[in-house]
Amino acid sequence: MPAHLSLVLGSQEPRRRGPVRPAVTIAVQLGGYFKGHPPHGGRLEQEERAVGNGAKEPNQMGRAFAYVILGGGVAAGYAALEFVRLRTDGAAGELCIISDEAVAPYERPALSKGYLFPEGAARLPAFHTCVGANDQLLTADWYKEHGIELILGTKVTSVDVRRKTLDTSTGETISYATLIVATGAQPLKLEEIGGNGSDAENVCYLRNIEDADKLVRVMRSCPGGDAVVIGGGYIGMECAAALVANNIKVTIVFPGKHCMENLFTPKIAEFYENYYASKGVTFIKGTVVSSLEISSGKVTTAILRDGRRLPADMVVVGIGARANTELFQGKLAMEKRGIKVNEQMRTSDASVYAVGDVAAFPVKLLGGEVRRLEHVDCARRTARHAVAAALDPSGATGDIDYLPFFYSRVFALSWRFYGDNAGEAVHFGDLGFSASSPSTPKFGAIWVSAGRIAGAFLEGGSPEEYEAIAHAVRRGTAVPDVAVLARQGLAFIVREGRSGAARSRSGGLCGCGNTPSYAWHATVGVAAAVSIAAFAYWYGWKAPYLAKRDS
Repeated sequence: MPAHLSLVLGSQEPRRRGPVRPAVTIAVQLGGYFKGHPPHGGRLEQEERAVGNGAKEPNQMGRAFAYVILGGGVAAGYAALEFVRLRTDGAAGELCIISDEAVAPYERPALSKGYLFPEGAARLPAFHTCVGANDQLLTADWYKEHGIELILGTKVTSVDVRRKTLDTSTGETISYATLIVATGAQPLKLEEIGGNGSDAENVCYLRNIEDADKLVRVMRSCPGGDAVVIGGGYIGMECAAALVANNIKVTIVFPGKHCMENLFTPKIAEFYENYYASKGVTFIKGTVVSSLEISSGKVTTAILRDGRRLPADMVVVGIGARANTELFQGKLAMEKRGIKVNEQMRTSDASVYAVGDVAAFPVKLLGGEVRRLEHVDCARRTARHAVAAALDPSGATGDIDYLPFFYSRVFALSWRFYGDNAGEAVHFGDLGFSASSPSTPKFGAIWVSAGRIAGAFLEGGSPEEYEAIAHAVRRGTAVPDVAVLARQGLAFIVREGRSGAARSRSGGLCGCGNTPSYAWHATVGVAAAVSIAAFAYWYGWKAPYLAKRDS
């Protein structure tokens, strides 16, 4: 066995003590403990762990790592890849990922798209991270090869940030020098808003592989049946499209005036609602499902607040999510219902970072306003930034400068949004929908605040148009006359964005690192057991009901 490799199998294997060396220890272990190294070199005796007052206390069962990532979602995978890339010198230390899921990190957006296809559905290992950003496919073997320990199917039950320890559901105490919190979020349950029925056999949520598997089983059990979708946001709209593709009749119920109310203007929402209606989807707005009638463990009827009764062979719930902060309440500073971090993604405890859905961080584009952005692009980018900062705590990595970015694909439609939907919305293009509308419509809106472009939405754009819009929003392009913007619309923002991008390049600057990762790039650096064509299909590029969207 090479000197730099430590492989431990079985809980009673004798401990091995090797020399200090610039390598990451691989630990594949079914129990027990092993010798490792602390983050700055030297040996760390696992059976004696230093505590705050310098004393030692027994810790016979635990393992210690220089870095621990808590959570196994998108952010965890991208953080791991960034660790490997930045640690090219083989610096001493260990990295561990602890996840309550049974599989290595994967691209969650696939669950509401390719995973639900009626034919040729996506399945792991094809969409492990980091294929969503046209990067490597990180299977469990990849982590093993790079000396990263995956502790899967394991919950962390408590955290002591002072002592830098994590207690797990297996009874083990794991210590760390630096912790990256990537615990993500969990779906809000019906019971949290006064409803019932979450445990029914045909009530589905969508957050992880287990949820997606249940949704697939339920869909297949009721072909041609009736589905009630509760919620008109991302999950509701994307799942509704998937249900239609699986030959299920869909009714969407939500209390707002229109779908995607936190992002869409009424005009934009009207287009999508009419498009969905052309596919047979019914919208019931301005009310809620007050209760579900259940018989023999299954929902049969959804009862609305106004008394209407909807037949239901299945129910899909998408009413929002709650950041998983429970382990850190009273231990780290909180804001916006998440863990507050600074521009380095560092929390109120210098040894703890937070990324992805759980992190509330200052958005430079918005004047430093703290936001918590629940989106895959944000998870990827905050994870990378946190790793860079953690490996170089001097601050040389700079502050995060994130461009808020959202996107979706449904049916043959594809939209993207950049920035902030604040100020006056100026629409452009043909937002009217009819049977004679083009199959690939192009329209959108530009938000103007204090005389500058604050945000932009575009349906049906090209990669070049999206890139130009991103540059224009990031620059805060001036709008001297809103009337001119209204007349020129897309042409105005694309022209200004391209001009700004050209000036950045001529000045030796590159905005590439600040623009979102796109899944429509021509090449995908993936070594997988699937072809690029199959991957593209699974992610919706040629799908009958999903068009382009970053993974």
